[in-house]
Amino acid sequence: MTHTTKDRAVHPAALLYAEEVKTGHMSRREFLTRSTALGVSAGVAYGLIGLPVPARAQDAAMTPVEGGTLRMSMELRPTKDPRTWDWSEYANFGRGWLDYMVEYEPDGSLRPMLLESWEANEDATEWTLKVRQGVKWNNGDDFTAEDVVNNIKRWCDGTVEGNSMAGRMDTLRDVEGTNQMRDGAVEIVDPATVKLHLSAPDIAIVTNMADYPAAVVHQSYDNGDPAANPIGTGAWLPEQNEVGVKQVLVRNPDHTWWGTAVYGGPYLDRIEYIDYGTDPAAVLAAAESGEIDAIYGTTPDFVEIYDGLGWAKSEAVTATTVAIRFQQAAEPYNNRDVRRALQQAVDNAVVLELGYNNLGLVAENHHVCPIHPEYAEVHRPPVDPAAAKAALDAAGVGDFEFELISVDDQYESASCDAVAAQCRDAGINVKRTVLPGSTFWNDWTKYPWSCTLWNMRPLGVQVLNLAYKAGAAWNETSFNNPDFEALLAQANSIADADARREVMAKIEQVLLDEGVAIQPYWRSLIRHTATNVHGADVHPTFEHHHYKWWMEPVN
Repeated sequence: MTHTTKDRAVHPAALLYAEEVKTGHMSRREFLTRSTALGVSAGVAYGLIGLPVPARAQDAAMTPVEGGTLRMSMELRPTKDPRTWDWSEYANFGRGWLDYMVEYEPDGSLRPMLLESWEANEDATEWTLKVRQGVKWNNGDDFTAEDVVNNIKRWCDGTVEGNSMAGRMDTLRDVEGTNQMRDGAVEIVDPATVKLHLSAPDIAIVTNMADYPAAVVHQSYDNGDPAANPIGTGAWLPEQNEVGVKQVLVRNPDHTWWGTAVYGGPYLDRIEYIDYGTDPAAVLAAAESGEIDAIYGTTPDFVEIYDGLGWAKSEAVTATTVAIRFQQAAEPYNNRDVRRALQQAVDNAVVLELGYNNLGLVAENHHVCPIHPEYAEVHRPPVDPAAAKAALDAAGVGDFEFELISVDDQYESASCDAVAAQCRDAGINVKRTVLPGSTFWNDWTKYPWSCTLWNMRPLGVQVLNLAYKAGAAWNETSFNNPDFEALLAQANSIADADARREVMAKIEQVLLDEGVAIQPYWRSLIRHTATNVHGADVHPTFEHHHYKWWMEPVN
């Protein structure tokens, strides 16, 4: 370590990143994500690039008001083991009583939560985690280093079906043997310190602890419904949990939340999530009649309508997307030429326009976004419908009926309609099937050609580890490519921005060469709220940080 603050040494890579910001070779968001992931505090990170820490908007504008009930529309899902959560909505209810080790902020930085700090050695093979002291579970137990280890051990358990955290913890696991946490991987140094001994460098290990399936549970948790016996360190308790109708959080009067002294809040007495189904018109009717104060997310065709209501609008730049992906275990999608031909028939700009009302950026079919720190510009084959049809004829599937399946949500369905229409214009026979969510999500990883949503992750390697790594719980394409795996392992280990970007360029090229998916655009996320709602702006990864929310009384 070569640079220190009054707290501790600053990782040398952060100093290199700061110089890249000053010379214009790295964006501020990229810098904040990279440096705070290595354990540099947000305050120190801003200081390294000569900027003050921005004040929270609500603090700058007015003093938050205690009390009140906020009602938000949201599709509700049944509660289950957090490490198997595969939708943000699970977490947004569970966040009421379950905190996280770290929290991803809209500016790209990581905020310490149940971990007070963390620090990596120079090659990111050893991480030192400092456990926040003075935190209590709502049953009176102390939060300790043993709780940190217990949760890491749970995350590492690759034998649990649907546990996507296991893939995020590979460098702590005995992947080829027990499929559990590796002996010696995690060490309790003292009651306030945990050390991670990784089998390979991994710059994303702490950042992964901010992802929504990483909610921290008590050692007594039985892997069932966490709302049934809601022991947690958070500020609220679940009062009502009726899937499809309403989920309610109420402030816990018998528990002093640790975060009040650190970050302020909580302010609200009550948060009500109300399910109006997937029809955005039903949500609009609720807003117009005063039944809700905020909506989970504004669909593109309704943005101007909510603007017309006079509601406040927030927007987040994100790497959230739809992936119209091919299941490579199914014929004819096991043929790379077929996959690439279908990509070649589709102009992604048209899909953005028709499917998402141009509210975003055109993407390049490799699932790495320009706002990801690792993004590299690579050549994408041009759109050529005639060549696409010729390639399918050459592959012997010129007359094959391709079926593109989507859920009946508005923009997903419209995006798939735009893909299918362009394929038909190229002379390709495409059948469209639209399924209700209750049917679609039962088999979402199995459909030969379908559309799924992918949330943003702060780092591009996080998305690739989840979506395209062989054996990963969320690998819906059955992609299994040794060259990709080797390059991804290399990228996971590189801290230097330029060197890592060189590897990412090769990774992106492999994904393009293999025709993994039609990944057409990056979504802008928009939320409208009543004008008296504060602190509840849309988050780039859909997170609900309830302790920041408050409501101005209406006279």
